[in-house]
Parts: sequence; structure tokens; C-alpha cells
Amino acid sequence: MEADALLGPDRVRAGDVVIGMASSGLHSNGYSLVRRVINHAGWALDRQVSELGRTLGEELLEPTRVYAADCLDMARTFPVRAGAAVHGFSHVTGGGLAANLARVLPQGLVATVDRATWELPAIFKLVSELGNVPLADLERTLNLGVGMVAIVSPDAADAAVARLNERGLPSWIMGTVTEDSDSILKSGPDYVQGAKGVDGGAVRLVNAYA
Repeated sequence: MEADALLGPDRVRAGDVVIGMASSGLHSNGYSLVRRVINHAGWALDRQVSELGRTLGEELLEPTRVYAADCLDMARTFPVRAGAAVHGFSHVTGGGLAANLARVLPQGLVATVDRATWELPAIFKLVSELGNVPLADLERTLNLGVGMVAIVSPDAADAAVARLNERGLPSWIMGTVTEDSDSILKSGPDYVQGAKGVDGGAVRLVNAYA
């Protein structure tokens, strides 16, 4: 592809908008934690769980949602050559949302993500309550309902969310990108910087889940 069509941290600017795309469940990460919680609770895989609407085993076997077609569609619909554009994507795999998002941001910028913009799916609530797992551990291990993130220019945000939802992929605006200048907030589990071996930007998680 042409160099001027490439996405990446160098495209991200202060003022950009962070869009979350729903996961289909646990995906393929965090199963060591999940297995430990289930084994400790003594639950069988054929146990019917009302919160899940099916057996525990069926929930754990839910296939991972694949975002390739949706992301390619967004990149073509909102190209970086245009004013309303997609600037980057972050696949939420091992390490959770903050760690994966931080490494696709440039140094000096922070994405503030509002937990109140989405509700935790039932399986994540179950793991938390059944295993008495602290929120910080959950957020470092599981996707908590967000499988992919797009970073887009503010002019593209509403149209991008609408297009993703039209394609059947539940999506929403979850945060914004700003200059990372507030040193008071640069501490604790709600702030992640330079994650997963990449000396990139930072992510700040705020508020409680809906």
C-alpha cells in the first residue's frame, strides 16, 4: 500500500476520538485466570448459568469476534488522506484495554477512556464476583467487553460509529485523546503508560462501569 495511507501512532492527534467495538465474550485471552476462578468455585462446565442464558461451557466456547472486515471498511471509508479519517486501531488482546491502546499512541498524548460508556457483559461480572477478582487484575487480563478500538478524527467519529453499528458491530464513543500534561493523575492502576514493551503514549481510565 502507499505510505500516505498507512495508519499508526504518528497519525494520532490531540482531539481525536476513541471508539470502542464490542467483544463477543472472553475471546482468547485470560483463560488461565478464568479456569482458576472456575476450578476454585467448583463449577462444572455443563452448569446452567442464568446470567449467561446458557451453560458455562457454551459461554467459554463462544468464538472470538474477528474485526478485519470492519476495520478495512473503516479505513477505506475514512482514509487518512481525508479530513475525517481513521488514524489507528488497537486490538484488545492479552494485557487488557489500557495496555493495548497505550502502545498505539505517540509519546506525549493520553487517551482518557470513560468506563461509564459501556456495561460489563455478564461473563466478566461473573468472573469478578465468583473469584473476588480486583478490578485492576480484571482490566490487566480481560477485554471486559471491548475487543477492538479505533482512533479517529473528531469529524469522523459519529459517522464511523453509525457505520459500524449498521454493519452489526455494536460500537460507541468511549473517550478522547489529549495532551498528557496532568502529572497529578499519573499514578495508580487507572493510568497506563508505555505498555507492552512499547514506549508510546498513555491511557487513563475514569469513572465506574455502567
